[in-house]
Amino acid sequence: MLMLPPLAEILHAAGALVAAVIAGRNFDGVLARAGLVGHVRSASMDLAYNTLRAHGRGDFMLSRLLERPLLEPAPRGLLLAALTRLESRPEDAHTTVNQAVTAAASLAKGRYKSLVNGVLRNFLRRREELLALAEADDVAHWQHPAWWIARLRQDHPGRWQDILAAGNSHPPMCLRANRRKYAAVDGEPAGLLQAQLDAACIGSRALDDVAVLLDKPLPLDRISGFETGLCSVQDHGAQAAARLLDVRTGMRVLDACAAPGGKTAHLLESADIDLVALDADIARVARITENLQRLGLAATVKVADARNVERWWDGRPFDRILADVPCSASGVVRRHPDAKWLRREADIAGFVATQGGIVDALWRTLAPGGTMLYATCSVFAAENARQVDAFLDRHADARYLQGQSAAACDAFQIPDAEHDGFFYALLQKA
Repeated sequence: MLMLPPLAEILHAAGALVAAVIAGRNFDGVLARAGLVGHVRSASMDLAYNTLRAHGRGDFMLSRLLERPLLEPAPRGLLLAALTRLESRPEDAHTTVNQAVTAAASLAKGRYKSLVNGVLRNFLRRREELLALAEADDVAHWQHPAWWIARLRQDHPGRWQDILAAGNSHPPMCLRANRRKYAAVDGEPAGLLQAQLDAACIGSRALDDVAVLLDKPLPLDRISGFETGLCSVQDHGAQAAARLLDVRTGMRVLDACAAPGGKTAHLLESADIDLVALDADIARVARITENLQRLGLAATVKVADARNVERWWDGRPFDRILADVPCSASGVVRRHPDAKWLRREADIAGFVATQGGIVDALWRTLAPGGTMLYATCSVFAAENARQVDAFLDRHADARYLQGQSAAACDAFQIPDAEHDGFFYALLQKA
């Protein structure tokens, strides 16, 4: 590849990441194999994430700037990244165009240089016209697929716009203080952690007794006490799971879809319990063990599909079960903007079937009087309220503790500036 100037290298790298998603590949997997380092890595990631968040808008613009469809992912990704930068940095338009053309020189022996130059300059000439057209188009304006927008309008008629806007925002970074590490020190864990952050000139505020929200996200190596297990990175919405499950010392507890182990660790920090952590993905199970070791915690960790009860259960019932089931992850899409464009509406039915199979199987292992917390990071009612109500119809010995019907209860946490979108339903066995 040609040696490129810094901005051209960033545009090239960001365009390649976007192109891979356009071609149907997962962003994290592509990034892991990209070999990017230092400033180029961080700047390319930031530009690629912003481009994917705004893909509905960029794709709309590009379709009106091209004389014929551009099917090749590489130049398309570069153009989308450059258009995103032109919108966010209008004062730097001349440099962006020139550096994008330089980056295009490394694609197909420079065959796309003239195209990139012409499209971007055409955008600058037609900017106001195109922006006005984009505002009038649902997909371009809300920057989500049409089917996604339609589902949210139906599921959340009073809040769908806020949910979409949150999905396009930058995610917050929240820490969870390790209660066990601070047990010997006077004061609430969150306050003690916040004092350490203040000493390192890191702005933050406490949200409850263990949660601390950073003023802005930071690399982990900047977080005081992370490596020594004083704290973990966990969204405040995800931290609600341990509070709702309300584990007590001596209980037998199951975390049925546990990887990478954030909720597992939070449960273990909350009380002295006998905890079994399951996950079907062997690579992700290793993450559970790593996290527990860093935090100085211990659990029985198994590689198993929660639905195959006979293969992992010893017959002893659980007092508490966390069923944090696989889902569309539509409530955390701002952290994974490629998911908006890789996910298909038909995928939802598959998730619903898997979720139903998991909770039906787990119910067998719950002790009478025990509680199971059904959890998703989805914003779709099919995976949330309707799933829980269908479960209650199938199980006469189940009681929904928050009300008579999940559909009639506000168990959904709308994503906002403090946390992502989550759904929780606490079910008790007669």
